[in-house]
Amino acid sequence: MAKKSSAKQGGKQKVVLAYSGGLDTSVIIPWLIENYDVEVIAYAADIGQGKIETDPLKKKALATGASKCYVLDLKKEFLEEYAWPVLKAGARYEGQYLLGTSMARPLIAKHQVLIAEKEGAYAVSHGATGKGNDQVRFELTYMAMNPRLKIIAPWKDPKWKIRSREDAIEYAEARNIPLTVSKKKIYSEDGNLWHLSHEGGVLEHPEKEHEYDMLRWTTVPEKAPNKPGYVKIGFEKGIPVSVDGKKLGAVELLEKLNALGSTHGCGLVDIVENRLVGMKSRGVYETPGGALLYRAHEFLEQLTLDRDTLLYKQSIGQKYAQMVYDGFWFTPLRQALDAFVDATQVVVTGTVTLKLYKGNMILAGMESPFSLYDPGLGGFSDVDTYNQQDATGFIKCLGLPMKMRALLLGKKSPVKI
Repeated sequence: MAKKSSAKQGGKQKVVLAYSGGLDTSVIIPWLIENYDVEVIAYAADIGQGKIETDPLKKKALATGASKCYVLDLKKEFLEEYAWPVLKAGARYEGQYLLGTSMARPLIAKHQVLIAEKEGAYAVSHGATGKGNDQVRFELTYMAMNPRLKIIAPWKDPKWKIRSREDAIEYAEARNIPLTVSKKKIYSEDGNLWHLSHEGGVLEHPEKEHEYDMLRWTTVPEKAPNKPGYVKIGFEKGIPVSVDGKKLGAVELLEKLNALGSTHGCGLVDIVENRLVGMKSRGVYETPGGALLYRAHEFLEQLTLDRDTLLYKQSIGQKYAQMVYDGFWFTPLRQALDAFVDATQVVVTGTVTLKLYKGNMILAGMESPFSLYDPGLGGFSDVDTYNQQDATGFIKCLGLPMKMRALLLGKKSPVKI
């Protein structure tokens, strides 16, 4: 149940800011203080972006004006309660994007609301721009969890005079706020254990080839090893549980697959996608371990799911991806789709071996106790369970509508044959 937000607590009202230490949220701390006369509590979620990013956060937030800074380790929850359901659903936005940022935002916003309730804050704030998807993901989660909280979104606030990343850099420099970006290298990045995304800079010009100088994880395929690598991934009810026969926890498992996938140039995607707000944007995504898991999971479903279930589940995956991308995580429909997906995953148990070579993820063997593949039935030899003569009547019934249409219309048919 949503708790009623508090009024002033011993002086200034409190605002909890979703803080990454990046350009936008770094300038928002002093901006909130200057424009709203509030106490700013910074909150950062550690979802695997690395110690080099999370360790300095508290010091930086306090130096920038925050009264307090929470840094929560949410890596395990991120994978088990967000990434694994998305993986099981086979959700790919527009066929390629594996939703690394999309599924992280509701988790981050959820704990932001919990901190706001704990601190008696009257508002929550985020650094997402009014042109992006994250503003929707954050704010829909706030509304679902505590509709009484005020939402302060500086990029959409009339008091906000910053209109570009260049403006934000100047604002930060005037206040001696340390930055990791510059006007020359201005990529916007978002990283977690699942992926690393890059936007901005030369990527805003899709007609131009670039050198992938922004990559931090993945080897480009032409520089990957000339010798292929192999990995065996084990699943239980659709959930990845082992690598090369060794049982691993979620975090350790994905870290191992990230290392393997990135070495062999796997999971690098360069796409132009349709944002929820109506525009197209270009992004580069590094998802090495996630790409291996998706490919292995898809192969295992081919082996264990019947035709109708597999086809229907693939259509569900498209809807699931759109909902996650659009920020509709905490909704009855998403939960209902999870129930359907989980029912299909009961038999998705087994192992898949992948051959990794210069960005390719090639099937090198799979097995499951629930395999529906019968070597005899699927081959060319006659077997007792299938009489080839039965196909004659089957095809006659299947083609009857087409046959009757051709007989009745004849040359009058508008369909060219």
